[in-house]
Amino acid sequence: MEITNNLQYASSAPISIRRLIRAGHITWNTSGMCAGYAQANLVVLPKEQSYDFLLFAQRNPKSCPILEVSDVGVRQLKYIARESDIAKDIPKYRVYRKGVLEEECKEVSKYWRDDLVSFLIGCSFSFESALLDAGVPVRHIEEGRNVPMYVTNIDCVPAGIFSGKMVVSMRPIPWDLVVRAVTVTASMPRVHGAPIHIGDPKAIGIVDINNPEFGDAVTINQGEVPVFWCCGVTPQSVLMNSRPDFAITHAPGHMYITDVKNVDLKD
Repeated sequence: MEITNNLQYASSAPISIRRLIRAGHITWNTSGMCAGYAQANLVVLPKEQSYDFLLFAQRNPKSCPILEVSDVGVRQLKYIARESDIAKDIPKYRVYRKGVLEEECKEVSKYWRDDLVSFLIGCSFSFESALLDAGVPVRHIEEGRNVPMYVTNIDCVPAGIFSGKMVVSMRPIPWDLVVRAVTVTASMPRVHGAPIHIGDPKAIGIVDINNPEFGDAVTINQGEVPVFWCCGVTPQSVLMNSRPDFAITHAPGHMYITDVKNVDLKD
């Protein structure tokens, strides 16, 4: 379990945080950093599988809202971040071969190939500052933990070689603030939008809410209800199920911090 104090980085500029990450000074989850700026999930695949994944994302827009797709073999981004290096700007990466996690590492330069395509996908960390501004608590930030994430029993719409189960993130919300949380997040569909489920976790296949597959468990207080949003870790569930020869992703909770303001992602 990672215990962090990311609020000290809440007012930092994204480019400053990316430089700290690139230099190896920040190696933990990015929740709460650079308040007001969008964060992104990462999926990197060979060009041969990139069309299938693009189609998968198009068919599953709540789980995989695409913010940018890179040119083939290029580590720099054109639109959502300046002075970027996709192989070094995330605190922790995952490398998969045939759907099996091979390694977690701080940068992936040694794995880079000329045929790789990067997909940057909207992240629910992006709407957390809006929730806080609206007076809605975000428990994992309060507790200095990573957000809890769960594999559900909900099937994604398949495309090409890619298929698998949806992953969700959970935030416990006081009953009287649930409508406010839904309204705030519904205005930001490019970072997952409104919740996919509210209430009983067993209804979406989550047997033990205190044992997430990714991230950390958080406290659920009396009078609070678990609220579940689609999560950009869904592609990792899909990669493990679909078993492409090679893929790189972010480690859950360790995101790419963009230069895009959250207000620019609203409807």
